[in-house]
Amino acid sequence: MGRRDGRGGRNRSNRRNSSRWKGALPFFAAAGAFFLIWFFWFSWGMYRQRQDTEARILEQENGRAVEAIGSPAKNVLEYNGKKYRRNTAMRAILCLGVDTTGEMERHQVSGEGGQADGIFLVAQNAATDTVQILMIPRDTMTEITLFDYFGNELGKDVQHLALAYAYGDGREQSCELMTEAVSDLMFGLKIDSYFATNISTVQILNDEIGGVEVLIEDEALAEKYPEFAMGETVLLKGEQAEHYIRYRDINQHQTALTRLERQKGYIKAYLETAKRRAKEDDQLIVRLMDDVEKYMITDMAKDQYMDMALAVLNSPQVMNDGDFISLPGEAVQTDLYEEFHPDEEKLKELVIQMFYKEIKS
Repeated sequence: MGRRDGRGGRNRSNRRNSSRWKGALPFFAAAGAFFLIWFFWFSWGMYRQRQDTEARILEQENGRAVEAIGSPAKNVLEYNGKKYRRNTAMRAILCLGVDTTGEMERHQVSGEGGQADGIFLVAQNAATDTVQILMIPRDTMTEITLFDYFGNELGKDVQHLALAYAYGDGREQSCELMTEAVSDLMFGLKIDSYFATNISTVQILNDEIGGVEVLIEDEALAEKYPEFAMGETVLLKGEQAEHYIRYRDINQHQTALTRLERQKGYIKAYLETAKRRAKEDDQLIVRLMDDVEKYMITDMAKDQYMDMALAVLNSPQVMNDGDFISLPGEAVQTDLYEEFHPDEEKLKELVIQMFYKEIKS
């Protein structure tokens, strides 16, 4: 009797488990159907997107009048009947500001590593220890490498430049994708090094030099933060520095460009202040780099980026507006997105001016 009761108990338990599984089947079926619908929708969307932009890619490629002569290793460009060779005294360093916080961790899924909100190409003259900074809008439309959700490469397409970082792993791969995209944008210019930091470094770097003084010239910023009264000079401390360089009104068109101008003013003021502090404190650079080390990614060895920072801060150069160069082009508002279209002809001239010198026959 006990065994029969045991079998009967097990049978009742099995029936209950079977009933539970039967009740769960519709859920799993729905989940599976949803995944299949999403997958086909995503694949079709990517296909249509590639089709829609194919003509624009072709037009961009055909419009590039600057072309490499011989092998890329020769670093020779031809433009308007003249040949130019890469100026070996000029280093091209890509500096990125990423919209994440905390330590810059590696991610397995595309899109989780953040976007490159700040994109700056630094031209450092190793002979004179002077720099110029090319400020590149995040919404610059150019070819980037695309990946699907699972990390499979889909090829190249014209997209917002900031997204090149998002398609990577949030660390070295993201930086390499950005380096590739910026190099292509600059007609094959070899990028010597990259340096990326995220939002967590802003307050650290700002407060380590005692704050940065800026003039408030953005009405939208003044409306958002009462402490930033229009026309007033403010010493940025703590979170104020992040608010100042990050804020933009997303309900207004092209405010990313307004923010870029504000960032230019901040960088200029920061470098001036850091130079003064460095004269009084010879350990300043060491502390700055040590403080932000876990919030940054670079392909440079520590002694390399330390030497670069010391060279810039010890340089007699007084940076003026001419040392901060905006990428030539036009802001365009589409039905869906804000875009920045580079002026190909002016950009060609600028790249040659900053990084090349003419080959005299």
